[in-house]
Order: sequence, then C-alpha cells, then structure tokens
Amino acid sequence: MKCLLIASESAEVLFHWTDPEFQQNIQQQYGASQEEGEGLPAFEDSISTLFAPIIISCSTMVDRLGDNYTSFTTENNHIYVLHQFDECLYIAVNGDGEEGEDDLRRKIYVMKKMIEVLFGMVTLSGNLLRKELRPQDTEQRARLWKHLQSLLETYSHLRENDQSFLVEAVERLIHPTLCEQCIEFLERRLVQQLNSSVERAGEEVLHAFILVHTKLLAFYSSRNASTLTTSDLLALIIMAQNMYPSNVDVDDPGPEDVESTSGSGPESFYTPEPSPTDRDSSSSDKPVRGSTPVFEFVDPDIQMAEDSLQTLEVPPPDPSTPRRVFLEVSLKEGLYPMMPHSMYCLPLWPGITLVMLTKIPTSAVAMSVYKFLEAFAKLEKRLSEGQEGSAATRGQPTIHDVRSKLDKFIKALGPSEIQSAQLQNVWTEFKNRAFARGGPGFTRDLIPWCKNMKTQLCGVYRQCFLIDSGPADVPRRLSPGLQERAQSMVQEKLMDWKDFLLVKSKRNITMVSYLEDFPGLVHFICVDRSTGQMIAPSLSITERTTSELGKGPVAQFIKSKVWNLVSTTRRYLQKGYSTVTLRDGDFYFCYFLWFENETGFKLEAGDIPILPDDSAPIGMLAWDYYSRKLLRYYSKNHQGEVVKCYELLTVHLGVIPTEIILQHCRQLASKLWEPSRNPLL
Repeated sequence: MKCLLIASESAEVLFHWTDPEFQQNIQQQYGASQEEGEGLPAFEDSISTLFAPIIISCSTMVDRLGDNYTSFTTENNHIYVLHQFDECLYIAVNGDGEEGEDDLRRKIYVMKKMIEVLFGMVTLSGNLLRKELRPQDTEQRARLWKHLQSLLETYSHLRENDQSFLVEAVERLIHPTLCEQCIEFLERRLVQQLNSSVERAGEEVLHAFILVHTKLLAFYSSRNASTLTTSDLLALIIMAQNMYPSNVDVDDPGPEDVESTSGSGPESFYTPEPSPTDRDSSSSDKPVRGSTPVFEFVDPDIQMAEDSLQTLEVPPPDPSTPRRVFLEVSLKEGLYPMMPHSMYCLPLWPGITLVMLTKIPTSAVAMSVYKFLEAFAKLEKRLSEGQEGSAATRGQPTIHDVRSKLDKFIKALGPSEIQSAQLQNVWTEFKNRAFARGGPGFTRDLIPWCKNMKTQLCGVYRQCFLIDSGPADVPRRLSPGLQERAQSMVQEKLMDWKDFLLVKSKRNITMVSYLEDFPGLVHFICVDRSTGQMIAPSLSITERTTSELGKGPVAQFIKSKVWNLVSTTRRYLQKGYSTVTLRDGDFYFCYFLWFENETGFKLEAGDIPILPDDSAPIGMLAWDYYSRKLLRYYSKNHQGEVVKCYELLTVHLGVIPTEIILQHCRQLASKLWEPSRNPLL
C-alpha cells in the first residue's frame, strides 16, 4: 500500500505512482473503468478525487495560517507525509507498515531531485513545470509518467538492496591495478579520441565512467571539467540502472562452467561460484551494438521483462540517443546548478555500462539565464522585505549591470523565436517601470514583474534545452558511429575481465580479510563524506550465492539489522549526536562521526546542528547534508583549514567486551583508509 503524488494547488494531478495494492484499493473504492483506452484517465480521476480534500485543505492552511501539514496518520494507520515545493505539493503514503515518515520524506526529496535532473531550471517556474509534468497529449503524458515511475521504482529497489544507496555514497570496485589501467585508458584513448573527432558535433566529453552494476570501476574527468557532485553521480547511476537494470541472478556467471574458469583471467581470484570463460574469447570478431553477445547470457529482453523494476511497459532505450540531464557545475566564477549536459549510456555487457557526459555547445546560454534568475530573485526578495529605491538595487551584480547584460543577451538570442520575443516584451515593460523617470521605480509594485521576468527566462531555457527543434537538432550529438567505436574500444579493453568484474561486484570486500584482526566483528560500513565514497563488506543474500554470513534467513536477518541501524543513527544525528552505541539482542552496534584535517589529524569533537523533524533527509542524494550543512557548520571554527568528515558503523557480536569493540572501531577506522589498501579513495 504505497503511493506518491505530485499535485498543483488547484488539485490537478501532475504525477502519480502507486503499487498494485494501492491501485487495487482505489479501483475497488471508486470502481475505476477497466475498458480498453479508459484505464489511465479513469484511475487518474479516482486518485484525484481521493486526494482532492487533502490538497484543498493544505492550500487553505497556507492561505489562512501561513503554515501547512508535514505528516499525519489516519485511523487505519496509513501514514501521509506532505511537502510543498513552490507551487507543487508532494504527498507520499504508506499503508503496509514497511515505511516510516523518514522513508516517505526521503522518497519525496529523491523524486524532486530526479525531476530537477530531468527538467533543470524549468523547475523554478511552477507554471512551466506543470506543463512539463502534465503534457496535454495523453500518450506523451503516459510515457513521461511511466518513465518517472520506473525511476522511482529503481531507486526504491536500490535503497532496499544496495548498501551504497542505503548510506547514499558511491562504492568503488577495489582492484587498484585494473582501476588505474581503466582510468588511464579513459583519459589517453577514449576521451582524447572522442574530443578530437569531427563527428562530435560540437560536444565535448567532460566525464566518462564505467559501472559494474552500481559500483564504480573507473572515473575520469577532463581537465576543464567541473567536479561531478556525489548527489548528481548517484542520480546518474539510478538512471543508468533504470535503462539497463541489473538482474543479479542473470548477469552473474553461473557455476556450471567452473572447470573452464580456472586460471582463465589475467589473475586468479576466489569466489564460491567462479565465473565461466568466454568460449569465443579468441575470436577476432568484436561485439558491436545490436549483435548477439559472444558469451552465453540470457537474452537481455527476457531479462528486462522478468526484472521487477520493469513491470511497466516502457520501450527499451536507444543507446545512440543521449538523455538531456541537468547537473551542478562549480567554476571559478561561482556555482551554477542545473547546467545542461548530454548523457550517453552505452551497455558493454549485461551488468557493465559505459557512461559519458558531454558539454553541449549552447551551455553558455544556461549560465547567463541562471545569473539573471539569481539577480531577479534577489531583487524580489529585497522588495518583499520592504527595501525600496536604491536599497533594493544594492549588491553584486547591480541591477544596472544586469540591465546592460540582459539587453545584449536578448539581442544575441534574436527575434525569430517566440519565447525570446515574449522575453523582450516583458523586459521592455520592466525597464519602463523601473528605470523610466516617470515610472514608479523600485517599489513593491515591481514584484509581479520580477516573477514574470523569471518565468520568461525559464521559458527561454526550456526552449533551448528541453524542446526538440526537429531535424536541425539531430546532428547536435556524438554520431552513432563514434558511439559504437567508443563502445567497442572499452569492450576490447575489458574483454578478459568481464566475468571477473561481475563476480567482483558481488564480493567487492569480504569479511574474511578482517576476521583475524577483528574477531567478533560481523559487519561494518565506513564512509568518507568529503568525497562521497564508502567501503563495506558485501551483503549478498541471493539464492545462488553465499558469503561469510551464509544465505537465507541468517543473512537476511543481518541485513535487516544493518538497514535498521542506519535509520536509527540518522535520527540521532538529526538530533545532534555524533556517537551512538546500543545493544540489540545478540549484537552490539556502534556509530561514529568525526572530522579530520588534510593531514589525517583528528579534530576535536564539537557541536553539530540540530535539525527539525520535517527537515530535508540526511544523506547525499536528494540534498547533500554533509557538505551543505554539517561541514560548513563545523568549518566555522577551522577557517583556512581543509576539514574532512567520516562515518563508521559497526556490528559486533554482543559477547565481545565493550572496551574491545571500541578498540576495534579505532583500529578499523585507521586501517580502512590506509593508502596500501585502497589508493584510489
């Protein structure tokens, strides 16, 4: 019984996702039509009718009291969590007891993050966002909603099964030699060749990385590229998984070819179920897009159909067609959120993917739009606070600087586009009111025109980056031939490693190597919040594989304990606690958060901010709590010093003495980040 809804202030449904139980409940309650061609509108009407009283009540609360609901529980124990983002109301519901308020709030914020990645600065205009989320064309709306629903289901699946999405940090494959070789390959061969090709149509590859399931094998950024934030990288991994979902039982090489695997790879490795050798690896034929894989995996279409993430009938993606994504860019001039990029997701083999992010030729337009939006937002805020006249125009840049730059910007756009003509008209009216001698000047009467200018600027942004301009727009991407060459180059590089990588992604780090030094240690997760990377032993509980925890009920029990521990520690961290120790039955749990300087010297513990219950969830995906809140707060007392933040969660057997457990935690924290163990972190 789960649901997530986005609605406008007028109770218009902008997006909805429901699980089968919730949908069945609504259909039984409202008798939705099941006739062919009427299913979607009928169900949409039903869900709109169900939530309309709540939406109208929220609007009334805001109008009359200036406040809103954050959550409530009904008599039948259904939990509702609500959050208003500008003109859009997000409502998440759970009726089966599997999710609490924190889980639902996190789901809301992640959905908002994915919408920002897909629509960019259009999300800053409520009117334009409504048009994007609810297209008039019914088929287009159905496709968009199915895509968003699939992204949400992919995230939910990863959060329930993948430790990296549990703690919201990126996990690297631990194999220093291969990682270094792949990074060098991406830099000196792949990216260099692509950026020097005439077939790139003005695009420039900024980032390239290789994923094995959700784990990062290699990541390379060009010298003039901004750092890719952990939040954006996690969102891109969700999108890649949504396009080519990992079915672990299908993707993993099976045990039937154990004999043919022995000694087949460049180096030997141990696993309970070794991977098979590609029988045709000696063949000179290179795999190309669309050809039958040279190894014996289950057909990808069957895999996708069977995968629980793809229950919706979404057409398979065309790898040669890039996705437009909007990511944060940090330059010397400042921070620019939601800058347009093209995302190329090229499948190498089932479970292994090459992702490339390119800078598009017109990205400078987006930077200009953001500067203007920021200037009008500041002006609107000052006017709303009662600052008028010269007080409203202070700051950098001044409104007079903005005036000259915006005149040049509109002139450069040209009068041919309808959207730029509308911007010109509104800007002319704004100047007449603000700058003309007989005009009212900078008063509160200018606030509606500030809002109108922001809407028009977002409209230009939408025209440039979200609307296909027909055949003329087709060449503005890496050519299909260039993409195929990139795909073939990486396949050739990893051909002898692919089986090893698929197994390695399941057993990246094992507890065996730690049990001798830390007897009684059951599991741990260590996270470097400064880089957004984590280390943890694999928790594999599928029927085909086993681990030190075994498989079946025991492994599932340990996994549930770890997931509950993370939720508990987040609640304590929200209340200002940086250390948590607790005993739960036969286990003893520890959580530590601490700070170090650049040399690795541990800094003294200080107060950390206490957050309200309805604040953004602690993590790095939807909102980077650690860099945006915690590190800024702590760094106030360490001016001019680089401060790093770490977290360690451990699970010990309860029979181990407390002093031994604390000693283990200290030793484990120092051992995990030793250069000899993992030089790439």
